Amino acid sequence: MTVPNKPSRAAWLQGPSARCETVPNGQFLPWRIVLLGAPGVGKGTQADLLNQRLLACHLSTGDVFRAAATQGEGEQTPAMKEALGYMRRGELVPDATVWDMVRERGECLHCAGGFILDGFPRTLTQAVSLKQFLDQDGLGLTAVVNYELPASEIVARLGGRRTCEKCKAVYHITERPSKVEGHCDRCDGVLFQREDDKPESIKVRLEAYDRSTAPLIEFYRKAGLLLQVSAAGTPAEIYDRTVADLEMRRLSQFAERMWAAAENRRSGL
Repeated sequence: MTVPNKPSRAAWLQGPSARCETVPNGQFLPWRIVLLGAPGVGKGTQADLLNQRLLACHLSTGDVFRAAATQGEGEQTPAMKEALGYMRRGELVPDATVWDMVRERGECLHCAGGFILDGFPRTLTQAVSLKQFLDQDGLGLTAVVNYELPASEIVARLGGRRTCEKCKAVYHITERPSKVEGHCDRCDGVLFQREDDKPESIKVRLEAYDRSTAPLIEFYRKAGLLLQVSAAGTPAEIYDRTVADLEMRRLSQFAERMWAAAENRRSGL
C-alpha cells in the first residue's frame, strides 16, 4: 500500500505566494478541526499526532509568526509586517491583523486534504471571521476539540519545565529529567526555569486564558461542534480518546449527509 505524503505546509508558513509541494487527494468528508486548550495541555503534541493519522495539514499560527520573523522584509506580506511590529513592541497582535494573516493563506483552509488549526481562533471575533470565511464556500468544521485538565495538573506540568540557557532544549524535573541535574544533556548548558513557567505566572496565564476562551467555547458548543476531551495521561492515551471522539463525530456527519441526500432525492420525485 502506498502511504500518501504529508503536506509540506509551505503556503501556510511562507505566505500566499508559496505553493505546497504535496497536496492530498480530496476526501468525501475532509477533516477540518480546531484545537483548543489552556497552556500545558499538550495541544501541539496532539496536533502532530493527529496530522500523522489524519493527514490533514497542521496549521499553527504560532509557526506562522515564527516563520515571519525569519523572513526578509521583501518576503513579508503587509499583514505579516504589521503583526511583527506589534510583537516587537511587546504588544498583543489585534484580532483583525491575526485574521488578515490567516485569510492570506485561504488556499490552505480550502485544501482538499483538510486542516488542523492550532492556536486559532483564540477569540470569539476570530471564530466568527473563520465561520464566515468557510461559509462563503459551503465548508464547515468537523469538530472543535477542547482539551481539559485541572489547573493543579497544568501548574505541575509547566512548573516542572527547565530550559537550557544555550540550546533551549526543554526538560522536566520528573517526567523528562536531564542525566546530570541542572545541566543539559546536549551541550552541558545550565538549566533554568523560565519566568512564565513559575507557578504564580502560570496561574495568571490560566486566568487570562479562561476569560478569553469562555465565549469561544460557548460559541462552538451552541454550534454543536464542541468535543470535550480529557488531557490527563500520556500523549498516546489522550490521542486515542481524541480519535475515538472524532470518529464518532465523523460517523454522525456522514449519517446526516446520507439522510439529507435521501431527502433531496425524495423531494425531487
